[in-house]
Amino acid sequence: MSYDKVSQAKHVIVGTKQAVKALKSGDVGELIVAEDADPHITGKVIQSAIEMNVPITRVDSMKKLGKACGIDVGAAIVAITD
Repeated sequence: MSYDKVSQAKHVIVGTKQAVKALKSGDVGELIVAEDADPHITGKVIQSAIEMNVPITRVDSMKKLGKACGIDVGAAIVAITD
């Protein structure tokens, strides 16, 4: 399950702005996107991932994704770095 992958990853980047930066620098191995996040927020990051040929995995809940990252708020985007 992708939540397990996030919680076991050595380094993750949480948030859209930081994820876009990491994508542009070529540091991201996989992008995790919460399905219940606002598409206006996630769209730019998803587009960048597609352009950079980075695999995108979708999960159902921002709240669960945030918890998997060890934060107390929901996360729309999480980038797992190489």
